[in-house]
Amino acid sequence: STLALLVLVAALALGLTLALLPRAPVNRFCTAPNNETGFLCDDRVTCVPASWVCDRVTNCRNGEDEQEQLCGDLPHSLLGHLVFYCSNPRSWVYADQRCNGMNDCGDCSDETWSLAACPPCGQEWWSCGPVHFQFCSCIPRRLCRDGVQHCRDWSDEMVC
Repeated sequence: STLALLVLVAALALGLTLALLPRAPVNRFCTAPNNETGFLCDDRVTCVPASWVCDRVTNCRNGEDEQEQLCGDLPHSLLGHLVFYCSNPRSWVYADQRCNGMNDCGDCSDETWSLAACPPCGQEWWSCGPVHFQFCSCIPRRLCRDGVQHCRDWSDEMVC
């Protein structure tokens, strides 16, 4: 019985030691659908787009995308890969809103600024100097030849 007690004490001591050891941080980076930057849930399978984190809708099974530790002091509490800071350092957008063709920063820095590192307009976009502030340097091709000027040079109505 003394041997059993010693084994029990040793097991408890080992368990306590392992519990107190610092754990390596969980890597939460993943690539969500449409090649967007994402947040990896605890199940290590579900990848939530960055802009779905801290949106008050639970997308991870255990709710880790809405936890106070992550969402308590936006954007400072967010993981670095989830945030893109606009040219105005007080402004930010979620990383999956960078290079999406929309003027999410309000000054186009999420689309045209060198730190955004956006590729040229894709096949679904027309490159021009848009008139509408909603866009920056590309407009969706669906707006071509719709009878409304979107580009300063009217190329969306004549060439596109």
